Amino acid sequence: MNLDFAALETLRTHHPAWRLLRSDHAPLVASFLHRVFVAPNVRVMAAADLSEALEDELYALRLHLGEAAFPKPAIEYLNDWAAPDKGWLRKFYRPGTDEAQFDLTPATEKAIAWLAQLGERQFIGTESRLLTLFELLKQMSEGSEADPAKRLAELHKKRNDIDAEIAQVLSGDVPLLDDTALKERFQQFMQGARELLTDFREVEHNFRQLDRRVRERIALWEGSKGALLEDIMGERDAIADSDQGRSFRAFWDFLLSSRRQEELTELLDRVLTLPVVTGLHPDARTRRVHYDWMEAGEHTQRTVAALSQQLRRFLDDQAWLENRRIMDILHGIESKALALRDAPPAGSVMEMAEACADIELAMERPLFTPAVKPVIADLALQPGDEDIDPSALFNQVVVDKARLTRHIRHALQDRAQITLSELVARQPLLQGLAELVAYLQLGSEAFSTVVDEDTSEPICWQAVAEDGQALTRSARLPRVIFMR
Repeated sequence: MNLDFAALETLRTHHPAWRLLRSDHAPLVASFLHRVFVAPNVRVMAAADLSEALEDELYALRLHLGEAAFPKPAIEYLNDWAAPDKGWLRKFYRPGTDEAQFDLTPATEKAIAWLAQLGERQFIGTESRLLTLFELLKQMSEGSEADPAKRLAELHKKRNDIDAEIAQVLSGDVPLLDDTALKERFQQFMQGARELLTDFREVEHNFRQLDRRVRERIALWEGSKGALLEDIMGERDAIADSDQGRSFRAFWDFLLSSRRQEELTELLDRVLTLPVVTGLHPDARTRRVHYDWMEAGEHTQRTVAALSQQLRRFLDDQAWLENRRIMDILHGIESKALALRDAPPAGSVMEMAEACADIELAMERPLFTPAVKPVIADLALQPGDEDIDPSALFNQVVVDKARLTRHIRHALQDRAQITLSELVARQPLLQGLAELVAYLQLGSEAFSTVVDEDTSEPICWQAVAEDGQALTRSARLPRVIFMR
């Protein structure tokens, strides 16, 4: 970004974050929104609940500052903060309800995060950040190296380092991080976790802006349906194929892995029990920070779903209008035909080709041509020199979608619709979360489904821990109904 005078003057005048910092009510806005939205990781709050929380905040401030401080009601302050000239809150209405909802804007969260960095820090770690930067440079250098010899040399070097470390541990010399290094790395982890939640709100904002542009284009479109679909799909593919879209998709796939979730949970439980980390008094939500990431990512997915729903509504409306136009044309033809029934026109009205059969004699057909058989060279396979662990081939999880499709179709033979929980009850999940995601994918690709957002259902399955103990896992998601 160019930080010249004109650019900074434009930001000072128009950017919501800068307007918040210049506001006389900045301490109230920043402290209240941080306590209500940022600290508990709340994405959306109803107007009544948010107004009640702000009213309590204003009451405490008036007791301390006097009755003249902040004289307006809480709901007026909220509407003022959500006004276009402020842009600190986003006010919207969910489908099917007339109660207003409020959410933070990315600019407000950026301003709050910047204010949090103004305080003096008693401990500033530099080693862990230097190691992180060094590791990133190594990954970029190794990932862009196309010479196989250099890649093999680097891999051999890593293997030698690992062998040396294994030998050191076997000899009884186990290197451990000291308290300073543990404290530094934990602080860097917490900062990265908070920044990731902040970035999610901006990613969701970008997808919401795309949804708004699509709705405006659909409302004002006067051309053909094909041209509009090409325009909308092209822009949506551009967002999905952008750096931000690919990064979000990779993050979401990584986080949806049950193995990764279990690994994150075990690592957090182990780290939070360290005496040095316990002495830092971390936030209680740190233990479930990966679930906060999933909740934030789900809001982004819902924004994309809203875009698809709006596009489907447009297609339904267009199909109804086209069918009505066709019926009007047919009625017009019938009325003109009835008007001409008593006075038919003279001469030829329409000419049609005489009906005849296409005759193809047997001798006119081409002779049989044998297919060309491929010649397979008789070569002996040479064994490789690389020592590859074949156990990774047996750890792959492949969900049989054909079996799930047969199960759904069999259940819909005698019923018009069935819920996902009933399908799982008839045939329990054998592969856990991966099989559940396959059901949802089939619902969006091969079957007609309806999602009841107001009703949630728990879905349970059996799993086996690393120590061999049986575990019962569950997922709570909106009711998914498969229809015939």
